[in-house]
Formats: sequence, structure tokens, C-alpha cells
Amino acid sequence: MNEIKLGLKENWKQFTLLVIINAFVGGMIGLERSILPQLAEEEFSISTNTALFSFIIAFGLTKAICNYFTGRWANLIGRKNLLVIGWLFALPVPFILIYAQNWNWIIFANLLLGINQGLAWSMAVVMKIDLVGNKKRGLAIGINEFSGYAAVGMVAFLTGYIANTYGVRPYPFYLGIAFSILGLLFSFFFIKDTKHHVSNEGTKSNIPILKKVFLNTSFTHKSLSGITQAGLVNNLNDGMIWGLLPLILLNKNFSATDIGILTAVYPSVWGLSQLFTGRLSDLYSKKMLLFYGMLLQAAAIITLIWANSFSQFAIITIVLGLGTALVYPTFINAISDFTHPSQRAESLGTFRFWRDMGYAGGALVTGITADSLGINASIISIGIITGLSALVILKRVRDVRQ
Repeated sequence: MNEIKLGLKENWKQFTLLVIINAFVGGMIGLERSILPQLAEEEFSISTNTALFSFIIAFGLTKAICNYFTGRWANLIGRKNLLVIGWLFALPVPFILIYAQNWNWIIFANLLLGINQGLAWSMAVVMKIDLVGNKKRGLAIGINEFSGYAAVGMVAFLTGYIANTYGVRPYPFYLGIAFSILGLLFSFFFIKDTKHHVSNEGTKSNIPILKKVFLNTSFTHKSLSGITQAGLVNNLNDGMIWGLLPLILLNKNFSATDIGILTAVYPSVWGLSQLFTGRLSDLYSKKMLLFYGMLLQAAAIITLIWANSFSQFAIITIVLGLGTALVYPTFINAISDFTHPSQRAESLGTFRFWRDMGYAGGALVTGITADSLGINASIISIGIITGLSALVILKRVRDVRQ
């Protein structure tokens, strides 16, 4: 067996392959980001917000549950095997989106997509952390999230443009066929498991073993649970933006191309900025990056109720993307500060379980509030919850650099 070395330089080939694979994972999400609400209204006559957001609820619940079990199974089944299985679930998704005759098939496609994301994205980020060790962990996470969310934004723009030019179906979803096939082939033929890197790092770690990983990460460990609640709230507001922003723009008579651009700005800024914010989380206070990131999100969300023009929406989505970029790689880096390498996958799986439950919660809260009290009330409620989450971070999370 070759000597196992930790580091980005030492493992750049495998790391680069995982970056490419995660771009394909992000591309699968980008397929739906700008055009599914339009598809719901034009082809399935879905009128209520709660019903419209059902596809996000299905996706969020499935991805959340899958994240948890992926974390638990990582050491048992193997990281590479879970990555490959994740891509097998992605293969039918674009075909279902193309040929679906009723909304239930769209929901089913999002169940499969949730499994794909829970397995493939989780393993892509865990394997990158395994490869680099703890010195540049934030940079590794930032590159991973950059590749995924830049792809979300790029594909959201492309599908919006294609839909505006050629129609909502089938052409935008052809991209997904290419992503799923390439993701499967790359994962199966070129990726190597990273279990030996984990063992190597574990022998040198002095982080205490958690007694009950799920319970500690979720509730009892102050820092871990403080980070976890913020992850849930972050995706709570992302679930709102995913479902509500295209609808707001549609109601304000923006064209499909403009909707594609504006829905792409937020994940694109979020993705690009993580190249820098990931590294920041290696160098500066993770606690304060999380606090200011959540606070910035809260301000941007509440400001949405006054936006009318293209430039106003663009500025708000840029600010929201920057706020999310501050917290997203920092979440995973901070969780890793408090977990032993041998338990890292399970603790991250627990964190990602709660974080992605936020998708379902955000879509449900947004849909019900928008139907009963109006869209502005829905936006304000999510903004307030996000601001309160920032205060919880300030109160509960310990900064390991202090």
C-alpha cells in the first residue's frame, strides 16, 4: 500500500475529480431552480403556494433523512460506494421531469433527487475533508461548495434561457441526462475510497470521542447544537427563496430570462464567494463568521418586500449570497472542530440532516404563511427567524481560537 499523506497538494488529483463530480451534483439541483414553479403553473395548473412548494418539501425531507444515514453508513459501506449509489438514483430524474403527466411525478422525481444529493454531495464533501486534513479544511470545503453552487447558479441561468427560447419542456432537462451519466462514470471508474486517510488523521487527533453523536450534535453539546440550529435556519430561508423568488418575479411580470438570471445570482454569488470564505474559516473566528453571515441573510430577506426593479432584486440576491457564503463552509469546518475524525462523517451527517430539514420547513412555513397571510408576511417571518438564529450562535457556540 502507498504511504497515506494528508493535504491538498498531496492529493490534488483525487480532490480535483471530486470537485468536478460535485459540480455535476449541483447541476442536478440547478435544473429545477428557476423553472419548476413556472412548470407547475403553466402545465399542471398548481395555484396554491403550499401545493407548489410540495416538491421542495419532498426534496428536503428525503435529502435530510439520507444525509443522516449516509453519515452513519460512511465507515460501514464505504464512501466511494455511497457516492456511486447516489448517482444511480439520479439517472431517472431528468426523464421523469421531461415526461411527467401530473404533479405527483414531479414530487417523485424530487424524492429521487433528494437521495442523490444526500448521498453524492455528502460523500463529495466528506472525502475532500478526509484528503486534506485539518490545516486547510475550510479551503477544501469552500472549493467543494463553490463547485456545487456555482453549478447550481450556472445551470439555473441556462435552464431559464433554454425555457424562454424553446419552452419549459423537454430541452432544459437534457442537461440533467448528461450530468447524471458523467457523475456515475467518474465516481465508479476514477474515485478511490478515503478510509485510510481518516485512520491516519484519527491517530493524531486529541478531540474527545462523543458518547451519543446524534444527541450531542443535535441538542446537548452547546457548540455543535448551536451550529446545527443555524444550519437548519439557513436552509429554512433557502427553501423560501427557492420556491418564492421565482413566484415573486413571475407575479411582477419579469420574463423567463430575467427570472433565470435573478434566481442564478444568489447561488452563483454564494458559490463563488466560498472560494474565499472557506479559507477565511481556517484563519478567523468561525463563531463570528457564522453570526455576521446569518445577520446579513436576515437583512437581505426582509428587504425583499420593498424590491420592484431588476437592479433591486439583483443587489438583494448578491447580499443574500454573500451572507450564505460566510456561513456555509464555516458550518462544516466548525462541526469538524468538535468531532473526532472517526466520528466526523456521522456528526456531519447529523448536522446535514437538520440543515436540510430546513428546506422542508422553509417551504412548508412559507407556503402556509403566504396562502393565509400573504407573501410579505411569509418573507418577514423567515427574516426574523434568521436574525434570531444569529443571536443563538452568539450565545451558545464556543470559538476554539479564543
